[in-house]
Amino acid sequence: MNAPLSARPRSRRPLRRAQLSDEVAGHLRTAIMSGTLRPGTFIRLDETAAELGVSITPVREALLKLRGEGMVQLEPHRGHVVLPLTRQDIDDIFWLQATIAKELAAAATMRITDVEIEELDHINAALATAVVAGDAENIASLEFSFHRVFNQASRRIKLAWFLLNAARYMPAQVFAADPHWGAATVDNHRQLIAALRR
Repeated sequence: MNAPLSARPRSRRPLRRAQLSDEVAGHLRTAIMSGTLRPGTFIRLDETAAELGVSITPVREALLKLRGEGMVQLEPHRGHVVLPLTRQDIDDIFWLQATIAKELAAAATMRITDVEIEELDHINAALATAVVAGDAENIASLEFSFHRVFNQASRRIKLAWFLLNAARYMPAQVFAADPHWGAATVDNHRQLIAALRR
């Protein structure tokens, strides 16, 4: 018989470690997808742990996740090596994101509220300011916020979660540093907001 959650002893440590390994996996995933960690590069547990200021355990757990995603491979007696991304891998990632995003957008246009549209407008104004300032970190954060609000307006939360998981393979930081991408994105958002207001 399972004990109710309230009767189980509480332990914050495993939850914190799981979150830490997710953060380490996210850092390594971004480095791989951005080309900072090139195919054939070995990821050393001790060096990565020291660089990130964590113990070896969350790095090991993160590498297990990345192995499951096909981003690294364990070489016996040598460690984890970054695997190459094929053109098909990239095509598949973009196809999946586009397919899910299309469904969410169709649902969001039918269900979005005026309050959510105003929130999108506010976020896009802040994004335009960040683009002019060339603040890539803020651009990435605001771009995420814009799409989070729009996708949640679909009221299809599980589908939005799948898109979030697919999107982590193409980190926004890769695009956020490109001023042409930023300006085009702000303009695309303005057009979307105008269409939603009709």
